[in-house]
Amino acid sequence: MKAHKISDRIYALHADVKTEDLFEGIWPIPDGVSLNSYLVKGDKIALIDLVRDWGGAPAALETGLSQAGVMLADVDYLVLNHLEPDHTGWLADFRRINPKVRILATAKGVELVKAFYKVEDGLEAVKTGDSLDLGSGMVLSFVEAPNVHWPETMVTFEPSSGTLFSCDAFGSFGMLGDRVFDDQFNPRELERFEAETLRYYSNIVASFGPFVRRAIDKLAGLDVRVVAPSHGIVWRKEPRRIVELYSKYASYLDGNREKEICVIWGSMYGNTERGLAAAIRGIEDEGVRFTMHRVPNEDLSYILSDAYKSEGILVAMPTYEYKMFPPMAYVLDMLARKHVNGRSALRIGSWGWVGGAKKEYDEAIAALKWDSIESLEWAGVPDEAVLADLRERGRELARRVKAAK
Repeated sequence: MKAHKISDRIYALHADVKTEDLFEGIWPIPDGVSLNSYLVKGDKIALIDLVRDWGGAPAALETGLSQAGVMLADVDYLVLNHLEPDHTGWLADFRRINPKVRILATAKGVELVKAFYKVEDGLEAVKTGDSLDLGSGMVLSFVEAPNVHWPETMVTFEPSSGTLFSCDAFGSFGMLGDRVFDDQFNPRELERFEAETLRYYSNIVASFGPFVRRAIDKLAGLDVRVVAPSHGIVWRKEPRRIVELYSKYASYLDGNREKEICVIWGSMYGNTERGLAAAIRGIEDEGVRFTMHRVPNEDLSYILSDAYKSEGILVAMPTYEYKMFPPMAYVLDMLARKHVNGRSALRIGSWGWVGGAKKEYDEAIAALKWDSIESLEWAGVPDEAVLADLRERGRELARRVKAAK
């Protein structure tokens, strides 16, 4: 991949990774992901964030550096905003090529360099307020941003260009190709990236919403003209757009969610599905938008994306061996882990010889503090009375969603 000039002295370098691997070993990336590093050239040379040996990323990095007139051995400073291995996995090899490079990270980041890569020398801990003068007017300033989304995280700012190197903050899934800047993508493409930004946020960052907001507050005093994350688009035309999206996503923890319902359902022999159809008619009666996700057919990654932004949750599942339908138990566990709290909710489902899912379900959602409509379960095929009741409960869920503040 070529080097993309952000300013006369700053370049975006990226590798597109297309793989069947799961991101973090969990999340599918059918459209791939970009690994972005950044080159800053003063009298001294700094490389901001690295890559892992994944999908040819080291070779792409070397190619980009070469196009900017720099060899790996020329780099004086390696700034590591975040130590997760997708940004640092190639560090040991890089250090062998360039043993003189000084590695800058937060104090916790330095400890992770030692733990992950057994590097003990050439390390320098930095903190909020520290800076690195590269000469020729290029100064890098550091701001700690702990728990966005690891505790050692920081961001780096270059004031002359207004470039914020934000690592995982403001990132997205999706490959970039030969374009990296927001003004190089058409509106439809940007919408696609925004959908992948929400999925990335809900999958990777959602548990740390309060820390995201604190980080955004810390950055409010900076003259940010370019947002340069380590995954996804570099925002130079509308940098506020991506910051505002992340601020919006973080606000979903406290409310201000979308007035829609995320329907998560599974059915063994069609009886729960029949009942769900009636509840959906009730939602449609009230004119509330909804999304549908069937488990285990659909990956949890996409369920999280819609559940995270939605004010309402409808869970439809049968009893399975006296307990919840097992794929749904996994979904609810992850909703709890990602703090999908405070939603309006309804659970429905059929049973065969005996029920039992309700007890386990109630225990699973206790910590989520959902405003729950009373669950409705039925034996076998739902009769007309049950279908009428389900339709009314669908209406009630939709009304609660519309009334939410």
